[in-house]
Amino acid sequence: MHAQSYQTELYKNERGVTWQCDLTNTIVIDFEPFRIRLRLPDFNTFRRKVNGIDIRAMLFDLSDAADYQVLEAPKAQSAYRLTLCELIQLRDLLNGTRFALELSSLLHETLGEIVITD
Repeated sequence: MHAQSYQTELYKNERGVTWQCDLTNTIVIDFEPFRIRLRLPDFNTFRRKVNGIDIRAMLFDLSDAADYQVLEAPKAQSAYRLTLCELIQLRDLLNGTRFALELSSLLHETLGEIVITD
């Protein structure tokens, strides 16, 4: 079987998409400058890090240094330089993914496993 059949799309926006991979038990973040795989605790750490960036301060800071933010994903070997617009889109992607995970968890808790047969 092809690995794609084990991936479930969680959330998508104009800039990227996230999947839950059942084979590796990871969240795959495919965002235009990068693609990373994170276990759930690392995903939550990364999401908190992105949400902790003061976007309002970046908007009002006229220095060149405020035009970009350098981000490292947990346990990643590289850093990514993102613009303000990219940060906003990444924040939307990560928060939308978190919502999808919580909703899925709630549905499984409430409904249990449902098997549909022909």
